[in-house]
Amino acid sequence: MKGLRFFQSIQAKLIIIYVLLIVIAMQLIGVYFTRTLESYFKTEFINSHNTQAQLLAQYVEPYLSVNNEETKSGEARKTNADLNDVVNNLFAISNAEIQVIDANGIVLSTSMASHQAVVNQKNIQTEVTRALQGIKDNQRMFTDFDGVRKMIIAKPVGTGVKVNGAVYIIASMEEMYKPMNLINRFLITGTLMALALTAILGVMLSATITNPIKAITKQATAVAEGRFNAEVPVLGRDEIGQLGQTFNFMMGRLKEALSLNEEEKEKLASILTNMNDGLIAADDDGKVIVINRRAKQILQVNEDTTLGKQLHEVLGISRDVLRQFEFGEDPTLLLHIEHDEEERLSVKLSFTGLSNTEKGRSGTIAMLQDVTDQEKLEDSRREFVANVSHELRTPLTTIKSYVEALEDGAINDPQLAGKFISVTRNETERMIRLVTDLLQLSRLDSKQATLSKEYTNVFEMLEEVADRFSFQLEQRGIKIVIEVAPFLEEIKIDRDRIDQVLDNLVSNAIKYTSEQGHIRLGARLPEPDMLEIAVQDNGIGIPKKDLSRIFERFYRVDKARSRNMGGTGLGLSIAREIVRLHGGNVWLDSELGQGTKVTFTLPYPGDEEAAVL
Repeated sequence: MKGLRFFQSIQAKLIIIYVLLIVIAMQLIGVYFTRTLESYFKTEFINSHNTQAQLLAQYVEPYLSVNNEETKSGEARKTNADLNDVVNNLFAISNAEIQVIDANGIVLSTSMASHQAVVNQKNIQTEVTRALQGIKDNQRMFTDFDGVRKMIIAKPVGTGVKVNGAVYIIASMEEMYKPMNLINRFLITGTLMALALTAILGVMLSATITNPIKAITKQATAVAEGRFNAEVPVLGRDEIGQLGQTFNFMMGRLKEALSLNEEEKEKLASILTNMNDGLIAADDDGKVIVINRRAKQILQVNEDTTLGKQLHEVLGISRDVLRQFEFGEDPTLLLHIEHDEEERLSVKLSFTGLSNTEKGRSGTIAMLQDVTDQEKLEDSRREFVANVSHELRTPLTTIKSYVEALEDGAINDPQLAGKFISVTRNETERMIRLVTDLLQLSRLDSKQATLSKEYTNVFEMLEEVADRFSFQLEQRGIKIVIEVAPFLEEIKIDRDRIDQVLDNLVSNAIKYTSEQGHIRLGARLPEPDMLEIAVQDNGIGIPKKDLSRIFERFYRVDKARSRNMGGTGLGLSIAREIVRLHGGNVWLDSELGQGTKVTFTLPYPGDEEAAVL
């Protein structure tokens, strides 16, 4: 693979181009030179042998012109022997065979001793036949069975019309091709040397082009990986040098732009992460591309499974509803999300379109604002106003009725007037208690209440609470028990406010405990720095469904019975705020029909400065 990548590089391509150019040039030169040289050698070879054949024909003509019939047999044999001497001595040609043939095509003499068997045999070669017919140009080149290239030349012997015979030469051309082969080897060697030199020069020359490009590529890779420190070396002022300078300039500008972009990105990410409202961004296809942490908390979704999904699926609404509010005049929607049976969120959705200069609308941003607390606050406000109105209206209606009765003449009846005035006074005191409790809660809520702490003996404080309710306890036959852990030191608290808490808890215990029941006041140290005080009764208890709301203002388990007993529904709320003001906590445990236990804690020994809620 590495070698394959090399051949795909610019340097390899440049080297290949140089080498191919040299190869093509050398091939053209070699072919031209070889063809020219071969043509020259062939021409010389043919001319030389034609000349020899022509001379031999002229020389042997007297030998063939003798009339064998008129010549004695002895003289004829002498003539043939002389002909052999002429052929073998005067006209012998290296690597060639010479035959002298009479007019009948009979071989009279041959220059090759190994071919003496052909003497007195007829030569039937086409060139011989043509020569005996008086045709002078008879030559042919061929390759023998043993792969040797040869040439045949046949010349007629005789002048004029009469042909006395022929001279037949068959010569090997290998000697002619030896220098050509040697020259070809020299040419191939030179070509290879030229190619090697061209490759070396190509590497050197191409390196001057490719090395700066590699440096730019390497730096571009470093830039892509976020490393901007190194620069491309500029080695000259040519086009590549100018490219390197431009790249360095571009890299600097890019570094600045990316730095600014990263800074803005971090700011945006920090804003999106820490903003109190949820944000979801979708592209023009409605697919979610961004979701911040608050949106994931509100919708209880995972970013990995949310990105790429349709916006209306993530929000849990239909596509039509989304488009209705997305493109409507009031692009807001109140969404109710139930995570479980106890947690139900109210979320206000606001939609804003993303615009693009080229595409126009390119996406949607959905803002998720958790308005659960606002909804609860609004519900609490409405409920509070309704409860206060109801709590005030009941005694006011009673007072009005009795005052009107007095105006109508009941004042003249002393016994009836006294009863009416007593009821009016009780209802007035009930309103005063309600207003007092409301004012106290208002001060606690507005953080205006302060604590005046003093060291208090816990056992004495609980005994005084029991003494204050002794008459009611005796009337109903309820027994109260005080249990205080031994060696309990004094605690620094706001005595009046804690007495108010204890009075409220003991009063509730007496109200909801049947006759002959019992109440326990206990104090212990579950932790070295925390005092725990509990008020426990064996009364009617509280249903489990009401336990979570028992400390809410104006909340009553049995509203009719609570009002008849004179309660305002604010006692436990005030008690909780007072305990919290001290830095403690309060909770309630109850079983229906078995009783109720209210427990609150206070810092022990509580020697810190007065606190403000």
